[in-house]
Amino acid sequence: MKGLSRAIEKFCQKHRRFGISRLMIYVVFVSAIVFLFGNDLIHRLHFSPVMILRGEVWRLVTWIFIPLNNQIFFFAITLYFYYFIGSTLEREWGAAKFTIFYLFGVLLHIIYGFVMWFITGLSIQIIPVYLNLSMFFAFAVLFPDHVVRLFFFIPIKIKWLALLNAVFFLYSIVSELIIGRPFIAILPVVALLNFIIICGEEALAYLRPLKARASPQTIDFQKAAKRIKREQSNQSYRHKCAVCGKTDTDYPDLEFRYCSRCNGYHCFCSEHIVNHIHFQ
Repeated sequence: MKGLSRAIEKFCQKHRRFGISRLMIYVVFVSAIVFLFGNDLIHRLHFSPVMILRGEVWRLVTWIFIPLNNQIFFFAITLYFYYFIGSTLEREWGAAKFTIFYLFGVLLHIIYGFVMWFITGLSIQIIPVYLNLSMFFAFAVLFPDHVVRLFFFIPIKIKWLALLNAVFFLYSIVSELIIGRPFIAILPVVALLNFIIICGEEALAYLRPLKARASPQTIDFQKAAKRIKREQSNQSYRHKCAVCGKTDTDYPDLEFRYCSRCNGYHCFCSEHIVNHIHFQ
């Protein structure tokens, strides 16, 4: 998993133009249209291996847009959260990484649906809710203390929403097992695979005890900063991004930081402090 995650990071660094810019806007917009048309359209969008093999190939992706709630108020709130979380992840990661994150989740669902159909002959009803909720876990890793207003007036930190999200996933798994639908019970696990592959390393780093997080290179940051200052005393700049090469001389309003997870002491601009390949 770690190797695949780093391979994705390297691919995104080399192919910055890859991906679908503002992907969640399209997902939310099409979902709203499907909601307005109702059941007359929805029954033609469900994932069905049989119908796909008969030529209705659009069913490979249209299940993403099927609404699970008929109440317009709750549906609107759901779409707003999907847009907010998705667009923030894209802004932090870049369009390439977020597109891979989301479409990889879609692909895993499709593969699972076909595998179960070949094994059991049953067409599993794939739903997008677990796929979309997996974004909450990624957001919570990046911004655990970010506060949102639930139902527009209840302040709550994202990390607690992610915990509730985890409880919902566990409840879904257990309830499906109890009623005898083990193949449906695996769907939440499938939805988490893209999060584990792409964000697993960051999640483990966050979950480590505070004592374990304090690595020697973090403790020596003050000494390192002094050493770097001495080394750069003869240069025309103090900070230079290790990714794009921007300096504080050329961009005086740009913020620069040092990454504590890289081996050595490497400076990055605010654009790349989160979205960069760690030096190992």
